[in-house]
Amino acid sequence: MNRKLVSVTGLILATTMFLGINIISNETLTSARLDLTENRLYTLAPGTYNILSDIDEPLSIRLYFSSKQLAGLPQLSNYGKRVKDLLNEYVANSNGKIKLYVIDPAPFSEAEDEAVGAGIRQLSLGANGEVGYLGLVATNTTDDREVIEVLSPDQETALEYDLTKIIYKLNDPKKRVIGLITDLPILSETDPQTGQVVKPELTAITFLKEFHEIKPLPTDTPSISDDIDTLILIHPKDLPVKTQYAIDQFLVKGGKALIFVDPLAEQDPTQPNPETPGVMPELGSKLDTIFEAVGIELNSSHVIGDPSSAVRVNFNTARGPREVDYLPWIQLQGKSLNGQDFTTNQLNTVNVGTAGSLEIDAKVDLTYTPLLTASLSSGLVEKNSVITASDPSSLIDDFSSDQKNHLIAVRVTGKYSSSFSTPLPDELKTSEENYDVDKNHLLASEYPTNLILVSDTDILADRFWVRFSGFAGMRIPEAFANNADFLVNAVDNLGGNDDLISLRSRGQYTRPFEIVLEIQRKAEEQFRDKEQALQEKLKVAEENLSRIQGQQIDGELILSAEQKVEVERFRSEQIKTRKELRAVQHELQDNIERLGGMLTFANTAFVPLLIFLSLIVANGLKQSSKLIKRKNQNV
Repeated sequence: MNRKLVSVTGLILATTMFLGINIISNETLTSARLDLTENRLYTLAPGTYNILSDIDEPLSIRLYFSSKQLAGLPQLSNYGKRVKDLLNEYVANSNGKIKLYVIDPAPFSEAEDEAVGAGIRQLSLGANGEVGYLGLVATNTTDDREVIEVLSPDQETALEYDLTKIIYKLNDPKKRVIGLITDLPILSETDPQTGQVVKPELTAITFLKEFHEIKPLPTDTPSISDDIDTLILIHPKDLPVKTQYAIDQFLVKGGKALIFVDPLAEQDPTQPNPETPGVMPELGSKLDTIFEAVGIELNSSHVIGDPSSAVRVNFNTARGPREVDYLPWIQLQGKSLNGQDFTTNQLNTVNVGTAGSLEIDAKVDLTYTPLLTASLSSGLVEKNSVITASDPSSLIDDFSSDQKNHLIAVRVTGKYSSSFSTPLPDELKTSEENYDVDKNHLLASEYPTNLILVSDTDILADRFWVRFSGFAGMRIPEAFANNADFLVNAVDNLGGNDDLISLRSRGQYTRPFEIVLEIQRKAEEQFRDKEQALQEKLKVAEENLSRIQGQQIDGELILSAEQKVEVERFRSEQIKTRKELRAVQHELQDNIERLGGMLTFANTAFVPLLIFLSLIVANGLKQSSKLIKRKNQNV
C-alpha cells in the first residue's frame, strides 16, 4: 500500500514538475528552442542569422493582427500566429536590436486608425461589413519604412525572405546603383531645344527606377566603377574588347550581373545597309567572353517555338483577318516558371518573343538554376525562317518538337574565372589605364558571384506585358503579364547581399490532413446527393402549390374540394421535405464536428493520456521486477 502511495505521489510530483518547467522555460528561455517541424519552419536560415548579426541600429516591427476577427478563418488565424512566432525568432536572435509590437486593431479603435494610416490593407470578413487586418510595418531610427500591406498564406514559402529583405533594407536604406549598358533605345529621349520627351523609356525600366538608381554606361566604357552594385546588359551586340574586359573583371571581383541577349531582337532598330539592300541586318546579340567563362552557350541561329503555349495573333489573309498561333511568341506559365527561386516563384505569366535556347556546359564547376523554360512540346525554328515568313501558319507546318525543356533564363552561381588569361594588350588600353589594369588584373574570384542570363530582350518590350489606358489626361499602365516583375525581382534578388540571395523557399506551415479531408469529401458527396434530391422534391411541391394558388378569379382564390385536398397534401409534403432537408444538413454538420472532436481529443488528450498510462505501466513493471528479484533472493 505504501509503495503504491509513493508511486502515485511520484507521478503527481513528476507531472507538476513537468508543467512547472514548461511554464518557467516559456517565460525565460525565449531563445532556446527545439524545432521538430518537418521543414524546420521556425529555424532561421544561416543567411538570416548573418544579416541579424550585422544590424547597426534599432529597428521596430509593428505586426497588425486581428486575432479575434480572424478567429473564424482558421487559415488566416493560424498564419497570423505563424508570422508572430517567426518574428519572435528574429527578435530573439537580433541582440536586442529588433523590437516587436503585436497590435490587435479592434473595430473603431485607435489601433485600427493606426493600421489604416500605416497602409495596412483591410480584409473583408463577411457580408456584414466586418473587416480584419494582417500586415506589418517596420521602421528604423531615421523614419525609413517598409510595409507589407497584407501577409497572405499564399506567399508563405517566401515569408522568411520577405522579412529578412525588410530588415536588410532598413539597416542599409540607401538606393542601390544599377549600371546599365545597352544597344537598344530603351531609355527616354528628350528634345534638347524644348526639353519635351519625344520618346518614352520602356515601362519596365520606369518600374525599376522606383526601387533603384539607374546609371547608364557607354558601350565603350573601359571600367565599371565601385559604386555600381549590379550590372544590367541588354542586347550587347558589338561591345569593344576593353568593355568586355571591364565586365569580366567586375564579375571576378564578385559583382552581380543580369544579362539579356537575343538571337533575334525585335526591338533592334538597325536598318539594312543601303549598299547591300537585299541583306538583312544583324539583329542578334551575344557575349561569348562571359558566356564561355560560365559554361553557357546561346544558339544564335535558331529561336524557340512552342505550340502548346504560343500566343495567338491576328493575321490578315485573303479571306479576311483570322487568329493564328505564332510559334516564336511564347507565354510561360506553371512549370515553365521556377517555383523555388524568389525571382520567379510569385509570377504567373511571362511572355517572351523569338527567344534563344541556352545550353549548359557541365564541365564548368558552377551551380545552374533554371528560371524560365519552354515546355517539352517546344522545338527550334530557324531565325531566318521567322524573318522571311509571310504567313505565321507556315511556321507551324514546318515545325517539329524535340521534346526538350529549352532554357530561356538561368541563374549561375559560384567562383567566376576570368576569360582573359592576361591583361589587355597595350593598344587596347587608354593612357591612364596602362599601369592600373596590369596591377589589378584578377584571374579568379575570391567570393562567389551571381549572374542571371536571359536569352530574350523582347521580354522587356511594352507590347509583351502591358497595355495603356487614359485617365484624367494620364497614361495609366495595366499589366497583363509579369515581365516587369521578373526584371525587378531579378535585380532585387541579385544585388546587395549574398546572405539575402542564399535564402530559398521554405516549406508550407498549413498542411491539410489529406485522409481526413478525403473522408469529409466522401461524406459530403453522400449527403449532398440526398440533399439535392430533397431540394428537387421541394421545388416540385412549391411549383405545384404556386400553380394551384395562381388560379384566381377577380383577385380571389377559388378552389374545388379536390384542389383544397391537393393543396394540403403539397403543403404537408413541403413541410416534411424541409424537415428532412434540415435533418440531412444537421447530420452532415454533426459528422464533420464529430470528426473534428475526435481529432482534437487525439491531439490534446489521447496522446498525453497514453504517455501517462505508459508511465504507470512502466512503474508497475519496475515494481514487479523488484518483487520477483526479492523473492528470488529469499529463495
